[in-house]
Amino acid sequence: MTDHRQGPSGLGRRARRLSDQETERRMLAAAAAMVQRTGLTVSLDHISFEDVIRDADVARSAVYRRWPYKDLFFSDLVKELAREAIPPALLDDEYELIRRVVAGHLDWLETPELRASLVSELFRQAALLDFEAFCRSPEWRTYFALHATFMSLADGELRDQVQAALARSEEARLARIVRGWQYLTGLLGYRVRPELGATLDTVVTLIDATMQGIVIMALAIPGMATHRTIAAPFGAAAPEEWSLPALGTASIAAAFLEPDPAIEWDSERIARVRQALTEITAAEA
Repeated sequence: MTDHRQGPSGLGRRARRLSDQETERRMLAAAAAMVQRTGLTVSLDHISFEDVIRDADVARSAVYRRWPYKDLFFSDLVKELAREAIPPALLDDEYELIRRVVAGHLDWLETPELRASLVSELFRQAALLDFEAFCRSPEWRTYFALHATFMSLADGELRDQVQAALARSEEARLARIVRGWQYLTGLLGYRVRPELGATLDTVVTLIDATMQGIVIMALAIPGMATHRTIAAPFGAAAPEEWSLPALGTASIAAAFLEPDPAIEWDSERIARVRQALTEITAAEA
């Protein structure tokens, strides 16, 4: 009689038993991937604990040994998301926009008035680019929702840990934006007005906060996303369509920044800056 032995099935197919650390890593990674696909809501009710176990490909017994209650897992997930709460950088898209705008206005570096027009046009287009990216990105929805989730947490260790993680993520994100601004304002010959006692970090923080506020408000008031005004503010060369994000962020920049009087715009500098702007990449910043 032939012995038809069947190979191991189900969990028995595993080549090795996962360590508790590997189980934890897989579970948090699987749940974070679910969140990034759909965006986080103010709660995590749309994330199924059983689906996370399945996607993580780990043993249920190991999961429940690590997290006897699913609420304990979701607490760790919120902390993990907060630690990684740096949405995709938009610098590559922004620098491609800069190259395109500069290529279409190569003569706008010739005079102070035209340089102001160039800066105005860059703000007009870049603000709308950023706004639309924020609105359609699941990662940005997660980022905004994490802040709302943090506010809903009861005082205690979890709230403190999430707050600290969000603060570190926010500082890292803003630091990268500031480096990009330092490079661009240096090229375009702008400085922070000295009488304001502010720094470029201050300007970036205010502009970023304004943009986030408009994005959040536009979720409830869709008309804010589509509103356009025909105007020629902030030294613009001619009237154009301006979005609310562009008006808001450019007004802050105009209040804080001014041409640096110490910079001499001779033909050599103009040629050098024009070349740098048409070749700019995120790596430059």
